[in-house]
Amino acid sequence: MLAANETDRIELGDDIVRLRPWTPDDLPALLDAVQSSLGSLGRWLSWCHPGYDGSDAESYLAQRREEWACGMQFSFAVLDAATGALIGSAGLSQLNPKHRSANLGYWIRRSRQGEGLAAHAARHVARFGFGQLGLVRIEVVTMPDNHASRRTAERIGARFEAIARQRVWSWDKAHDAAVYGLIPADLTPLEGRTPASPTGA
Repeated sequence: MLAANETDRIELGDDIVRLRPWTPDDLPALLDAVQSSLGSLGRWLSWCHPGYDGSDAESYLAQRREEWACGMQFSFAVLDAATGALIGSAGLSQLNPKHRSANLGYWIRRSRQGEGLAAHAARHVARFGFGQLGLVRIEVVTMPDNHASRRTAERIGARFEAIARQRVWSWDKAHDAAVYGLIPADLTPLEGRTPASPTGA
């Protein structure tokens, strides 16, 4: 697998989205994105909660940078390629070097949901995982009723494998989760230069 210090300058993307590692300068944009998306993201992401403030955003960014430096997680800020505005995040976590696998996660701010951007960003991250980290399997694990996230997984070619009992610990309790598996042969090609019809988170 690629060493963490070889990926610190990695940038991914195309004419639609640009992905790069988070930086401390992202704090105001992250805070705005989260606070404006509590109603949609907070239902699925326990860290996205009422009262989310600058200290939460600062901790989020510091943790992402620390995890990146240690090779534990590769989390990207997702930017609008045309404007440079922050629109969300996508990344790989729970890396298992022995089995060359990881978990793929993504979120898009409320004002840009429904444009297919999550799937577009997720494809770039999956390609990074397979091509540069040497992964052979990527999982998407989401709440069974998070239909937008499940559609995004399906759009990038991931295959539904199971409802795993008590797979996710969040909000101080265990939850069942829908598990999707993605291998290199499954990954669908990047779509055209404009996002597809609205389907994704």
